[in-house]
Amino acid sequence: MRELRVIVDERERNKELMEGLELNGVEIDQRTIEVGDYVISDRVCIERKTVSDFESSLMSGRLLDQVERLKENYKLPIIILEGSRETFRLGRNVIIGALVALYIDNGIEVILSEDASETSRIIASIARHEQLENKREPALKGGRRARTMSHFQEYMIGNLPGIGPKLARALLSHFKSVKNIANADTKELMKVEKIGKKKAQAIHNTLNGVYILESVEP
Repeated sequence: MRELRVIVDERERNKELMEGLELNGVEIDQRTIEVGDYVISDRVCIERKTVSDFESSLMSGRLLDQVERLKENYKLPIIILEGSRETFRLGRNVIIGALVALYIDNGIEVILSEDASETSRIIASIARHEQLENKREPALKGGRRARTMSHFQEYMIGNLPGIGPKLARALLSHFKSVKNIANADTKELMKVEKIGKKKAQAIHNTLNGVYILESVEP
C-alpha cells in the first residue's frame, strides 16, 4: 500500500498529534514551513489553531495575514480549530461571525476538532483523499527567495525527503557541494550525523532515480 506523507512544520511539538499521525499511517516529513502548519498536497495546506491561538490571532489581526498567505499559495486552504467551544473567551457571536467571514469572504474551510488526537485523524483522512484518491503530492510553497548561492544550495537540499534546513547545512558542510551529495552512495551519506539508512536511501533515490512524468489533474 502506498505510504501517506505530510510535510509538518519543524516547530510542531505536540507529541499526541505526531504519534496519532504515525498510527494513522502517515510518514512525517518535518521541515521549516513558511505558510501553514501541514502541507498535504500541491493545493491543500492546513493551519492548525487551538481555541486560544485562534482568539489571539483574531484579536491581534495576525489571522488576516495568515489567511491571505494561505490563499496566495494554496488552492484549498484549511484551518483546523482545535479545542472545546466551551473554552472560548470571546462572545459566541464574535466567533461565529469570524468563521462565517473566513468561509464566505475568503474561501477558507474551517474544520472543528475536539483535541490533538482527532486532529491527527482529520489530517490523515485529508491526506488519504488527496494522495491516494487524487494522486497528489505534498509541495512546499511561499518560501523565502534564495539570496545567495549557499542559500540556494541549502534550499535545494532542504527540500529532499526528510531533510530540513539543519540537515541540509550538515550535508553541504560535509560534502562541500550539491554534486558531491548526488554522487555519494548511501554508506557515505550515513556518515553525516542524523542521516540514517532510510533517509540516505531517500536522498540517493531522489537525486539519482530516473524521472518519470506523472500526469496530475488540475
